[in-house]
Amino acid sequence: MYNILSIQVSLSGLSFCILNTESNTIVFFKHFKFDKKLTPQDVLDKLIHCFNTEDVLQQSFKSVKIIYENELSTLVPKPLFNEDCMADYLKFNTKILRSDYITFDTILANDSINVYVPYVNINNYIYDRFGTFGFKHFSTILIETILASEKHSSSTKMYANVCDYHFEILVTENNRLKLYNTFQYSSKEDFIYYILFTAEQLKLNPEEFLLLLIGDINKDDDLYKIAYNYVRNTEIYIPEFSFSSNEDIKSDLLKNFILLNSF
Repeated sequence: MYNILSIQVSLSGLSFCILNTESNTIVFFKHFKFDKKLTPQDVLDKLIHCFNTEDVLQQSFKSVKIIYENELSTLVPKPLFNEDCMADYLKFNTKILRSDYITFDTILANDSINVYVPYVNINNYIYDRFGTFGFKHFSTILIETILASEKHSSSTKMYANVCDYHFEILVTENNRLKLYNTFQYSSKEDFIYYILFTAEQLKLNPEEFLLLLIGDINKDDDLYKIAYNYVRNTEIYIPEFSFSSNEDIKSDLLKNFILLNSF
């Protein structure tokens, strides 16, 4: 077995990607977008349907990874982290239930702990189907990948990772993470407001700093146009593509920054 399966799970969609490690080739990618945000139980039903109807997902895999995309996370400096206090860290900036399962990722790049809530019903299903598997929060991969790309940079940059109902802002300076936050948005005005508000709080001049837009966004999108109107140096971030694939898969994967960097 040479195939690795990576699945990105959110309440608004599911993405599946298969990497053949022998040829270093992406052999399958498919995204299922929901009409609205679902409950974790409804997402599980969709996931089961995908496994039952997509022939390529019914094979055995060398390994399986789940990437959880939700706003139920928070960063804690590693020296201050206490595993017994994980619920306390989360309750200050997100709504959690007493029954929620809470876990964490270690981010070595900036010596921090990412505390988050995965969907335990999906974990249980994947374990029953495949046995041992790995999982991470999507923001862990996002932060690790951006900091790796900034390893030799000394300039100040703002990254905006664009998703369907939310986006993440990361600000880096001298290869250090100055800020990470996630924002809900429903309009282009919401989008630019949070970008400019963040810049103001960090005393960043929109005429000077570089804004890099990540994800499913291009120069014809309203989000790009309004950002370009207010931030002089606005660009689409094109990630490095270290795998082989056909061009259709490659064009789709370049819009799925997290999944692309999950292997």
